[in-house]
Amino acid sequence: MKIVPVLLAGGSGTRLWPLSRKSYPKQFSALTAPESLFQASARRLSGPGFAPPLVITGADFRFIVTDQLAQAGLPSGDVLIEPAGRNTAPAVLAAALWLLARDPEALMLVAPSDHAIPDADAFVRTVQGGVDAALAGQLVTFGITPTRPETGYGYIELGPDTGAPARPVARFVEKPDAARAARMLAATGYLWNAGIFLFSPRTIVEAFRTHAPDLLAPVEAAVRDAAADLNFFRLAPDAWDKVADISIDHAIMERAENIVCVPFAAGWSDLGDWDAVGRETGSDTAGNALTGAATALDCTHSLLRSDDPALEVVGLGLSNMLVVATRDAVLVADRARAQDVKQAVTALRAKQAPQAEEFPWEHRPWGRFETLALGPRFQVKRIVVKPGGVLSLQSHHHRAEHWIVVEGTAQVTIGETVKLVSENQSVYVPLGEVHRMENPGKLPMVLIEVQTGSYLGEDDIVRYEDVYSRGQGAKG
Repeated sequence: MKIVPVLLAGGSGTRLWPLSRKSYPKQFSALTAPESLFQASARRLSGPGFAPPLVITGADFRFIVTDQLAQAGLPSGDVLIEPAGRNTAPAVLAAALWLLARDPEALMLVAPSDHAIPDADAFVRTVQGGVDAALAGQLVTFGITPTRPETGYGYIELGPDTGAPARPVARFVEKPDAARAARMLAATGYLWNAGIFLFSPRTIVEAFRTHAPDLLAPVEAAVRDAAADLNFFRLAPDAWDKVADISIDHAIMERAENIVCVPFAAGWSDLGDWDAVGRETGSDTAGNALTGAATALDCTHSLLRSDDPALEVVGLGLSNMLVVATRDAVLVADRARAQDVKQAVTALRAKQAPQAEEFPWEHRPWGRFETLALGPRFQVKRIVVKPGGVLSLQSHHHRAEHWIVVEGTAQVTIGETVKLVSENQSVYVPLGEVHRMENPGKLPMVLIEVQTGSYLGEDDIVRYEDVYSRGQGAKG
């Protein structure tokens, strides 16, 4: 039986600020391992028995998805682009309708792309334990055997043990307070709700028809009228605007009766906050979790992390603290307040601080760039163009540019002239001149760009050609 992984790759992960932000959320970051959570999720659900993944994400992340799959050497299936985030129920329904028209006999395994599951083989075996129930028309969920009285997760209460791998579900329980979580842990008949599901496209579509019929028509229209965009498929925005914002739990799982659960006890975390990251990172003898350029002196049970090699984080005499540093922001918090980090993001948005949502570096289909210096009438950027990456043919109304290649070779178009520019060489792009750069090599090309002019915003671009099919309003 072929299983199609349906990877949910939207969301912003504000509780993991400053490493996770709206412009580059946590699933694309390497939090506890060398590869990103998204890459680990795709790798875990690949190989024999699995089809290439169906990924559901937002427009801003579509090229990140395909780049990360390619970097990991993993197959890429279809990528559905949501015009706007509408929670998990519409995303799951869109995936089911998409597969129903293309591979109706496959099973679909819905999984968030930001979870940590160290024992991938054990998880795959657990998924296989739910196949028979899914083929029989059941909605299969996977529950995690709890290891502590966690108040940040919902729970699943199991029904009687029938001897089959998949047990009946008695009910879903909302996130409890500490006392109730302790009682459920002691009772042993409760599992954490991981938000991972296995079913056939037909079964889940029928469940929506029965329990959430208002979602069916607009999502069907959004899928039917989806527009191809390079290797992506954009769900129709007009229809999607009519879709309600609701989770799959509230829309279906808490209402349906044909639900069973397969327990999983081999280790899982949704990495929903820095406390969870600390548990997965591992600790020294004093209980400190250290990552990057971090040093703990007389500290206990604290997380110290630096994601900038040039920024050394030193903790002295700390207890139960979170200290997370990036190039442009530092979080210092009581570890007991890990769930409240999103309040910091809200406060930064209110004061219009760019660190609330944006990083100093920005991803583009052709690579990435970061601002090194910014002042009146000038800006200095470090630009990395991936092999084969091509910036759009463009011009600017308000700025001129100087390009200095520091690594690799650039092919540069300025007006009617096309030439190669190697390391330690530079070119000048006059204000208003049509220009483009690309990387014809097999390694990343790095250059320093110095912009001068009266306006240096990313929206000062007149675009003439673009291999990534971006319109005039797109950046970069």
